[in-house]
Amino acid sequence: MKSKPNHYKYAALGTLMLISTAITLPVFGQEKLADPQLKIYRATPDKINNLVHTKLNVKFDYKKRYLYGEEWVTLQPHFYATDSLRLDAKGMDIKEVSLFTNGKKTPLKYTYDNLSLNIRLNKTYQRSEKYTLYIAYTAKPDELELEAGAAITDAKGLYFINPDSTEKGKPVQIWTQGELESSSAWFPTIDHTNQKTTQEISMTVPAKYVTLSNGRLDSQKKTPMEPVPIPGKWNCHIRPIYS
Repeated sequence: MKSKPNHYKYAALGTLMLISTAITLPVFGQEKLADPQLKIYRATPDKINNLVHTKLNVKFDYKKRYLYGEEWVTLQPHFYATDSLRLDAKGMDIKEVSLFTNGKKTPLKYTYDNLSLNIRLNKTYQRSEKYTLYIAYTAKPDELELEAGAAITDAKGLYFINPDSTEKGKPVQIWTQGELESSSAWFPTIDHTNQKTTQEISMTVPAKYVTLSNGRLDSQKKTPMEPVPIPGKWNCHIRPIYS
């Protein structure tokens, strides 16, 4: 019987080396699991209520760096019936919280601690029932502070860029950044990544500015929003695109 040529022996040896390498790779992977940060259990936030739809009407105070907002937020219980709702709302002035039904507002009781808005609903809602709240508020992202008193600079949610036009050559901008939990710095919401909602927004800005957003531009028109008409104001309404 003839023996195999040497190149077969080399090939077989090479294969063994590859198999040996493949077998040892998981060992290195196991060593990485020793990182203590990977042992921290990070649970998905509990769901008591689900966001359904969020509608915002906002305008801006460039001098104070404030956002004046109205919100109509529709929710429903996730599974169990509930008579309360907690929304994330960082550093705001809450002006009004009401149940909104058929165009009518019914004031609701609430407490607010500068981070969470806790609302007592008008009744116990079942998981099949939706309800809509109206919230009037002022967001002040540049005045946000941590418990220790340090100013928040990288998670403000809403950013005013050169709002008083003092920096030459730098455009005046206002933009938002919601990740990971910064949307609640400019509108009350359940600010967790396991919540999904459709949304629409109306905003009023000076006519010289351009507004941009995800979704479809539904309308854009000159409109005096104040009791005394102020020319040169534009209101645009942006709706989501449904697939």
